[in-house]
Amino acid sequence: MMDTRPLRHLPFRRLWSSTALTAMGSQLTAVAVPKQVYDITGSSAWVGYASFAGLIPLVLFALWGGAIADTVDRRKLLLVSNAGIAVTSLLFWVQAATGAESVLLLMVLLASQQAFFGINQTTRSASIARLVSLEELPAANALMSTVSSIGMVFGPLLAGALIPVIGLPELYLIDAVGLCVALWAVWRLPALPPLTRTGTEPRTTAGTKTGTKPGTAKAAGTKTGAETGTGSGAAAPRVAGWREVAAGFRYIVASRVLLLSFIADIVAMVFGMPRALFPQLAATTYAPWGEGLALGLLFAAIPIGAVAGGLFSGIFSRARNHGVMVIASVVAWGIAVAGSGLSSSLWWAAAFLMAGGVADMISMVFRGAILQSVATDDMRGRMQGVFTVVVAGGPRVADLVHGMAGAALGTRTAVTAGGLLVVVAMLVLAVAMPALRRYRA
Repeated sequence: MMDTRPLRHLPFRRLWSSTALTAMGSQLTAVAVPKQVYDITGSSAWVGYASFAGLIPLVLFALWGGAIADTVDRRKLLLVSNAGIAVTSLLFWVQAATGAESVLLLMVLLASQQAFFGINQTTRSASIARLVSLEELPAANALMSTVSSIGMVFGPLLAGALIPVIGLPELYLIDAVGLCVALWAVWRLPALPPLTRTGTEPRTTAGTKTGTKPGTAKAAGTKTGAETGTGSGAAAPRVAGWREVAAGFRYIVASRVLLLSFIADIVAMVFGMPRALFPQLAATTYAPWGEGLALGLLFAAIPIGAVAGGLFSGIFSRARNHGVMVIASVVAWGIAVAGSGLSSSLWWAAAFLMAGGVADMISMVFRGAILQSVATDDMRGRMQGVFTVVVAGGPRVADLVHGMAGAALGTRTAVTAGGLLVVVAMLVLAVAMPALRRYRA
């Protein structure tokens, strides 16, 4: 079952609980915003425009937020960004409760919230390695990813059930209340100032003290917050500008392992994420099962698989061959996507996508562990910023690619070809550039 060792550490448990509290609430807002935009305009195009309005601030502030997270106390930055998200949720509630019916206002609020989210998500992920030992990083990432996936599965279902009962404005209010409770959990975290280490080169291994308790892996630069609060261990503050962001990209290029881990995710998402074709598949290929059932099942299948992967993460979280785990999980993802494209049965297609969700969870766990262990502490914020951009931007690029491929080749052919392309590209990458497959924690 799930490896819960990181929850033994109180600081990580507080960070994890704040994530769990907001995972469900954030999905309520994720459903409420497009629903409200559609109610106002009656246009799906405007729903798409609103979504795009949130993407640009997310990308920019995830990158800049990563640079900030490397120069200030991460606990303080989490407090500021969490408070910003909570305030925007309250403003969402006010505009809905007062009947403002302004799409422009919704887009401005969404852009503001996504800016705070970009900073918060980056800082939250960059803090994990300071709260647990290096050995526990895969388990910690699995715990964080699992609660987020649970929110993605049950949040929309809860929103659909609550809107007819309490109304749409109250969804925003519930999210705001949950964020305020999460803010208290973040408040109880230890201080997480920059460490004295200012290495400009990534580590090629995860260090030699992976079995130590939190706070003792000094060689790897991963002291926990309990030991890094004040005193001579804190580094002098640096300025967080776009020059720092550019330094982060140079840092990635300098580390073959980090670069390959990012490329692996881009390959998996851009070539193998077929969600843009789900509506057409539901309306055509799987129409005999009912379009509504087919659409819901296709969209829910991957998150359900991710939850299952997280619940049984004890099977794989202790593995040391992190690079091999990334390669194998990306290949498994490609095979699962190709299998769903070949399936004429809705249930088989959903089963393959669920298997893909398990593979995607494993890939995310070990890519996160590689990032957090290879990067030095003064670079983790910027690395997580790039990670957030890749995770958020990859599927959106995939929507464009699969939409065009579906129109040219047909939906099932496009899905199958995309999955097979993932397999081929990942295997070629693993053979041509062996640094990733040779990496061990």
